[in-house]
Amino acid sequence: MEQVEQRLLQILLNSFLISILAAAVSSRATNTVSAVGLWKNEDATFEIFEDQGKLSGKIVALREPRTPEGKAKTDIHNPDASKRERPIIGLVFMSGFTRKSDTRWENGTIYDPKTGTTYSCIMEVDGPDKMNVRGFVGISLLGRTAVWARVK
Repeated sequence: MEQVEQRLLQILLNSFLISILAAAVSSRATNTVSAVGLWKNEDATFEIFEDQGKLSGKIVALREPRTPEGKAKTDIHNPDASKRERPIIGLVFMSGFTRKSDTRWENGTIYDPKTGTTYSCIMEVDGPDKMNVRGFVGISLLGRTAVWARVK
């Protein structure tokens, strides 16, 4: 009888340890989803980084970094004339994102240097290598979603 009790105790202890390990692996997998890093779309490569507890993003490369005249592209459409000479490469164009969940960041803004317009924005990581970035005016229904791929 004592062997049966010891065997039962061993099975319970093993089950308990397996449950703890499974929970640890599960929570670690959830925490590995991050928007921080390098991302790209058809026009540019972006770096998403943490700044004072919030996420921001800057342009680190352009598919076409120069104008037809051969000059480095600048922020020519900015409504603030004093900023129109600043280079597009290095431009911090996203800021203020706060974490809503393990995969979603909200309350940010995104600036479109092609038009000089700033939009409200949300970001949602969809798997390890895909992020949906939605810029909008007012409510998120009035916007557009761009899909970015993680740079490997």
